[in-house]
Order: sequence, then C-alpha cells, then structure tokens
Amino acid sequence: MGKLIDRWKNDRFYSQIVKLLLPIVFQNLLSAAVSSADVVMLNYVGQSSISAVSLAAQYASVLFMVYYGLGTGATILCAQYYGKGDLRAIEIVEGIALRFSISISVLAAGFAMFAPGLMMKLFTNDPELIAIGASYLRLVSVSYLCWGITEVYLSVLRSVGRVVISTALNTLAFTLNILLNAVFIFGLFGAPKLGAAGVALATSLSRVIELICCFIVSAKSRDIKLKLSTLFMRNKLLFSDFIRLSLPALGNDIAWGVAFSMYSVIIGHLGSDAVAANSFVIVVRNFGTVLCFGIASAGGILLGNIIGENRLEDARQDARKLMKLTVLSGAFGGLLILAITPFVLMYADLTDTAMHYLKYMLLINTYYVMGAAVNTTLIAGVFRAGGDSRFGFICDVIDMWVYAVPLGFLAAFVFKLPVMWVYFLLCTDEFVKWPWVIRHYRSDKWLHNITRDNIE
Repeated sequence: MGKLIDRWKNDRFYSQIVKLLLPIVFQNLLSAAVSSADVVMLNYVGQSSISAVSLAAQYASVLFMVYYGLGTGATILCAQYYGKGDLRAIEIVEGIALRFSISISVLAAGFAMFAPGLMMKLFTNDPELIAIGASYLRLVSVSYLCWGITEVYLSVLRSVGRVVISTALNTLAFTLNILLNAVFIFGLFGAPKLGAAGVALATSLSRVIELICCFIVSAKSRDIKLKLSTLFMRNKLLFSDFIRLSLPALGNDIAWGVAFSMYSVIIGHLGSDAVAANSFVIVVRNFGTVLCFGIASAGGILLGNIIGENRLEDARQDARKLMKLTVLSGAFGGLLILAITPFVLMYADLTDTAMHYLKYMLLINTYYVMGAAVNTTLIAGVFRAGGDSRFGFICDVIDMWVYAVPLGFLAAFVFKLPVMWVYFLLCTDEFVKWPWVIRHYRSDKWLHNITRDNIE
C-alpha cells in the first residue's frame, strides 16, 4: 500500500488532479451542506414544508443542469485554449456562454415570479404543497438571475485552474445561505419567521452577494475578467465550435436533469410519505457523490489542458488513471451512505411509512453511487474534455427518456407497483448504459484537439 501511495505522489497526473480536486470537493461538500441545512431546519417546521421545498427545488436542479451544460461548453473550449495559451479565445467563449445563460435566467425568473402555482402543479396536486412551494418559487426567482452569470464565470475560472478562487466565492455564498436559512426560517435576531419561504429568501440574498463578489474578483484579475463587454464579442468560428460542443452538452444535461425531475413527479404522485423520504435521500446521496463528481470535474479540466497542448497519448494514459480513481471514489461513496444511514434514520422525524421508505431508498443508493460515478466521469469528464459531447447526449436521451422515465410511469400508474419497487426500477438507469459508455471510452473516439489557430 505504501509503494502505491508513493507511486501516486510521484505521478504528475495524480499530483495535479489532487490540487484541482480538493477545492472542488470542498465546494461540492458545501453545496451538499446547504441542501442538508434546508432539510434539517425544515424538519422542525413540518413534513409538508420539507416536501414542498423539495419539489419546488427541482426547478433549481434543472436550471443547474442548464448552467452546467453551458459552463461545460465553455470549459471544454477554455481548458484546451488555456493549454494552448490563447486568452483572447477564452474571453470570446465566456461572452458567448453569458449570452445564453442570461437569456435563460430571465425566462426562468419570470415564470417563478409570475406563475409559481402553475409550476408546482406539475409536481403535485396537493393544495398545501402547492401553496408552500409557490411562495418559495416567487422569492427564489431573484437567485436565478444571479446564478446564470456566476456559474459561467466560475466555470471559466475553473477551466484555467483557478479553482481556489471559484471555491472561495462558492464558500462565501453557501455559508451565507446556511446562516440566513436559520435567520429567516426561525425568525432569529428580530427577522420575520418565514418557514419554507425563508429558505428561498436566504438563497436569493446569498446569490446576490456572490455575484457582487464575482465582479470584485474580476476587477482585481489581470486576465480572466467578468465584463459585460464580452457579451458583444463576435467570432463565427468560436461561436460555431461553442454551439457544436455546448448544445449536445446542454441538451445532455437538460435531458438528464428534466428526466431526473420526472422521477420526482412520479414519486410526488405516490404520496407525501414517499416525497418526504426522498427529500432526505437526495441530501445523503449528494454527500455520497461529492468525491465522484469532484473527480469528474477535476479530471475533465486537467485532460482538457493536456489535449490543448496536443499531448494526446498522455491524455489517453491519464484517462485510464482517472477511471481507477473513479471506481475507488464510487466504492467510498457507497460505504459513506451505508455509514450515514443509521444516523439519518435516528434523526428523521417522519411517519412510520416514510421511515420505511427512507431506509430502503438509502440502501439502494449504496450501490447506485457507483453507476453514477463511472458514467459522470466518462460522459461529463473524459468525453467532454476531448471535445465529444454528442455521445453523452444521445446516450442519456435514450437511457432516460426511452427506458427510465417510461418504465417509472408504467410501474407507478399502470401496473401500480409498490413505492419501493417503483424507486428500485428508477435506480437502474445508470447501469443500463454502462456497456455503451465503457465501449465508447475504450474506442478512443472521444479524443480530439479542438483548438484553432490565430483567433481574432
């Protein structure tokens, strides 16, 4: 074991990925902590508040996938151009991504502000949950406007190795979110006691402050800046490259994110006990996948830099090393969920039926993490680093929309299977696509240097 650790320390790829990985994992942990804080604090408000916020937050999950897809398109290009040393191209790509993200943010915020009840009716027909969720969405709409800008800028920073700055900004936002949650949920320090709506207000305030800090960091940066002038930069070739790479990545993440939200639609119509149990499971699973998703992000950035330097054989070898780390992280994530399970069951204040669901949902997730780890690293990390975002899009559309979502609806509403059988069937989605994903990885068809010369 000692020799293995020494070999890892002396390996350039492992030493570089650890430098990128630690801030990203810390950032992901904080993100998971915010979700945990929401559930923990709302546990004292009531099961209905937990369920309503969990359903309303599905829109944020979909938006995250949209921003992540746009950020990925920017990251694919920026990471390779950074390896090439072309900062002008990075500025142009950032502007292109911002044009898309701001447009989507305005649209999402408008719906959340003016039609929140309609948005909640998609997930549930329970009048109490609709009322609570609508008040949450109306207040959280402000955060959508800020989030679209910060996510793109932070993605660009991460793509050029500035993960510490990105993590510091996210740390500030997440810490503020948790503190403000407590203030507005419970009415501390003379603030109004808002319950579930307090979660939304805390989220919006923390996102506004994060955006302000992004502009401050940008003003002090000598190269990678957040400037509105980048919105008006034009380059047909880079725009074409961004569309070619981003649209499949964006489509992939939207298709996956909306499909995953459909799981909540299915569970939401199986009763409030199933919804409440799933709310806790999502939080625990987020902790179990923190390391896996961090490895995917860090590995994608590092591989992109290497490919941009045109070191294709090194990239091929390093991708193999990344896969070894992924399998280890998947196993660790499953064991972590298993270790946390007794404490969650001890703490959760749910009905007996919901507790029964919670126990077995957590056990299912102990192995589900491995499926998610391998697929995320390959599709969102390795393939995209090599400029191949199309394969993941096709794979996930077929897996989620031809297999998983129809299977879930049939199981729940046609065959009317028990809740746990429906949940188990939904959690087979990651393993169904393994054969195709792994075969594409072994073919090396994902490996491309996509940079151009003489960008103006």
